[in-house]
Amino acid sequence: MPRTPIWATASLLAVAIALAGCGEDKQPATQATESQPATQAQSEPATATGQYDEQAARAVVKHYAEIAHAAFGDAHGTALELQKAVQALIAEPGEATLQAAKDAWLAARVPYMQTEVFRFGNTLVDDWEGQVNAWPLDEGLIDYVEGDYQHALGNPGATANIIANTSIQVGEDTIDISEITAEALADLNELAGSEANVATGYHAIEFLLWGQDLNGTEPGAGQRPYTDYLVGEGATGDNNERRRTYLRVVTELLVDDLAEMTAQWQAGDADNYRASLEAEPVENGLRKILFGMGSLSLGELAGERMKVSLEANSTEDEHDCFSDNTHNSHFYNGLGIRNVYLGEYRKVDGSTISGPSLSSLVEATNAQVDATLKSDLDETQARLQVLVDSANDGEAFDQLIASGNTAGNQKVSDAIAALVKQTAAIEQAAAALGISDLNPDTADHEF
Repeated sequence: MPRTPIWATASLLAVAIALAGCGEDKQPATQATESQPATQAQSEPATATGQYDEQAARAVVKHYAEIAHAAFGDAHGTALELQKAVQALIAEPGEATLQAAKDAWLAARVPYMQTEVFRFGNTLVDDWEGQVNAWPLDEGLIDYVEGDYQHALGNPGATANIIANTSIQVGEDTIDISEITAEALADLNELAGSEANVATGYHAIEFLLWGQDLNGTEPGAGQRPYTDYLVGEGATGDNNERRRTYLRVVTELLVDDLAEMTAQWQAGDADNYRASLEAEPVENGLRKILFGMGSLSLGELAGERMKVSLEANSTEDEHDCFSDNTHNSHFYNGLGIRNVYLGEYRKVDGSTISGPSLSSLVEATNAQVDATLKSDLDETQARLQVLVDSANDGEAFDQLIASGNTAGNQKVSDAIAALVKQTAAIEQAAAALGISDLNPDTADHEF
């Protein structure tokens, strides 16, 4: 469910030092190359260098909202395509329909991961996100599990198996799940206070399509058979009618959730989140943009999603772990940060929207700071592209983080180092605009 980003609870320098440190038996996770020292930007304190034009700044905030609307709209549109593919799988289970549903899920991740830059700093989005993209999850809450199932210790939901059972016992309480509905599934998120109990969202759907990835750090994703969705002759997995219902309901809920968030960013609605954002003092809007960029860059992507799994050599902490899509997940997170700074977004239909950018606002006050951040954003995407290329060549993220894979570990370390350096440049950009306070209590102020 929503996690407090590391950037929200500690200074940038302290977090950068923490991310740069590793266990004694490992290569440092943010060891820099000669051309990219991870601590160079951190050693120079951020100082305000000028003031921005308020009218230009308001145009930046307005265009930021326009990009959010376009990205969430694409996420909703691709989720509708996923829903069609899921309906086809349920209607006629087979190798082809299962693969088509998987392909639709992968396509749906492309725009969604670019929306996560709007999560931090915008409380409404962050509160909503847990039902949509919570991870990692204890898959035993949802369906059957095999092999050495590593679940969160002490989690009563880890073996609940909603699909096989009509009730769940938690302490003295019995929860009726005889009918699988969107409301019932949403209520099971964080069951018994455990964040590993995730019953809805992209990753629940991912598990239902791929099944467990039992390969550890060896090649291969989950291999759920299409026969888990058959009814009658040839069926496997048991409780297939409930599994079919679960997949249908959880996909419908995802579509509804994304429609709701797209509407929150729609222009012309006086009562939605976008209207409140544009009505705020412009500095608050800029602060939210910068805080969102920095929190995703450092605390979430470099920290929670990469550093944690690398340090523990843990595929359980890998983001898109069932599908082995983690490399793309990280790449499009990074691209979302770049989109916001440059004021650009390439839609799934191939068209591009562009407009007043934070980059142009920073450039007007300190051209060198702007140039540095743009260069760092490019470097980060290049480092994340290495992870994509590695996966395309047969070595996915779960193999890169394996213990003893020195070369693979270094690829991940280099991406972390680029994100750390990039975040320092984001802080410098804030200072160039005269915004020294990036406190989340300020950034998360609701109107």
